Amino acid sequence: MTTANINTTMLTWARERTGIDVSDFARKCGVSVDKLSEWESGRRPLTFKQALTYAEKAHIPFGYLFLVQPPVEELPIPDLRTVEGQANRKLSLELLDLIKLMQQRQEWYKDYLQQQLVGPNAIVGRFSVNDGVNAIVQDMRNALGVGNHPQRGSWEDYYRDLVNRIESIGILVMRQSDVGHYTRPLRVDEFRGFALADNYAPIIFVNHADALGARLFTLIHELCHIWIGQSGISDASTQTHREEEILCNAVAAEFLVPATEFQAMWRQDVENWQANLPVLEAHFHVSTWALARRALTLNLITLDEYQRYISNQQASYRSREDSGGPSYYRTKKAQISQRFSRAVVSEALSGQLLLREASQLLGGIKPDKITTFAKELGI
Repeated sequence: MTTANINTTMLTWARERTGIDVSDFARKCGVSVDKLSEWESGRRPLTFKQALTYAEKAHIPFGYLFLVQPPVEELPIPDLRTVEGQANRKLSLELLDLIKLMQQRQEWYKDYLQQQLVGPNAIVGRFSVNDGVNAIVQDMRNALGVGNHPQRGSWEDYYRDLVNRIESIGILVMRQSDVGHYTRPLRVDEFRGFALADNYAPIIFVNHADALGARLFTLIHELCHIWIGQSGISDASTQTHREEEILCNAVAAEFLVPATEFQAMWRQDVENWQANLPVLEAHFHVSTWALARRALTLNLITLDEYQRYISNQQASYRSREDSGGPSYYRTKKAQISQRFSRAVVSEALSGQLLLREASQLLGGIKPDKITTFAKELGI
């Protein structure tokens, strides 16, 4: 068998980059830990097939194994998170792969729109970081056709409705909790969402590994990034000092829970501040997570009270029981922008796009199953 003349020092880098335990990685490669160690130390050569498998399991291009030293990996979009020392912060493979996929989708959709002679999206960058919160919020409401809050339905209904309205004005909304498989989960402590501003194909991504109640705030926070024409990855921290993040937090808060109305309904005479939440939730149709955050920003509760409440909410979300969930294709329909999905599937079915390319853009739906997905989309 032909030996792969690779740089074996790249093997250890590639494995450690995944964050997968040595024994688990050996199992993924179908070899013993001892054999894996021999590969990485250079004592035992790899065949091309073994090297290809190693690269696949490490989620790196095969060519990386021939490099003299590891590439320097940086976020391809502005890092707006609040963690100190961000420049030296280790980035998860999942986050890097996710952003790369979203950028590929954006480039494809931009080309598609230009071929259809569609002009630039007037929403992107129509305001700046120097504009006022109320002006941006009012412009968002006008563009989306929504009032201060819905009159009926749950906050989950409100979330779905806002996603559809955002898509209707040409902004793609992507939502998922992992990168292709549950074994590659997205981490909430790493990011909550990001925005890819573009004059033709703006994209919002919401990390669905986050608790349900936090997603609505992230959606509007990232929408504000599109409104001011700025790409970036966010954690939506209440303690950020970045000008653009402070603005987007304030816009999301005012959009979801107008301050004047909220303050008029808040009761200071209750024994426990949380007693306010059921009434406020029924009125504003947003999650108690968003309401607690609004109470914090208006100095109605302390940071300690807010953090304890959110910690309990996160613990409750993590311990939820899995009820089975929707079908694979319905899940894909919810994860990937329907505007984008319809464009890709239509081009594939008409022969304008290769099925294998459509499969890659749609996050791994098998080429021969694209017609099944088309039925789910109503095409």
